[in-house]
Amino acid sequence: MASGFGLFLGEVLRHPTEVVAIAPSSAAVARRMTDGLDGITGPVVEIGPGTGSFTRAILARGVAPEQLTLMETNTRFCDSLQRQFPGVRVLNRPAQEIDQIGLEGISAVISGVPVLARPTIQREVVGRAFNVMAPEGFFSQITYSPNAPIAPPMQRELGLRAEKRATVWVNLPPARVFVFHRIHH
Repeated sequence: MASGFGLFLGEVLRHPTEVVAIAPSSAAVARRMTDGLDGITGPVVEIGPGTGSFTRAILARGVAPEQLTLMETNTRFCDSLQRQFPGVRVLNRPAQEIDQIGLEGISAVISGVPVLARPTIQREVVGRAFNVMAPEGFFSQITYSPNAPIAPPMQRELGLRAEKRATVWVNLPPARVFVFHRIHH
């Protein structure tokens, strides 16, 4: 943990606009973010894995390393993730390219990218993720807001519904976990 925090702090200082979290996410948040992964068989994609706190929790849920793809834009984080998680596919690409990485039938997307407040990003990341997701797939998102990070009008546009999974008070700042599913007609 100490080395992950050191890397995190170093990157915050080097790239203050790129690393937007206050601290690496707590183990409690990681557990709630990865609820529902036990026993899934399709590919899992993590966007914005940073130092790997959610990645560890994903693998701890029994997801095989070869099932997991990480999408991270910070090259130092990518190098660290590759060393920490052998067998996991690490791509130095933005989350907006999730539909261009050769995966179909994605079971779950775990998102540590706390910038979903902008409608453009919501369409480019969440909308594209659901284009390559299995019908029962889900998108798990961390936010520091009490409300779903995607407003109801955008949820309707994307054909999704939000479910608040948890508020984790021990995290700094307190984190909420929302899960998005397709609305089945």
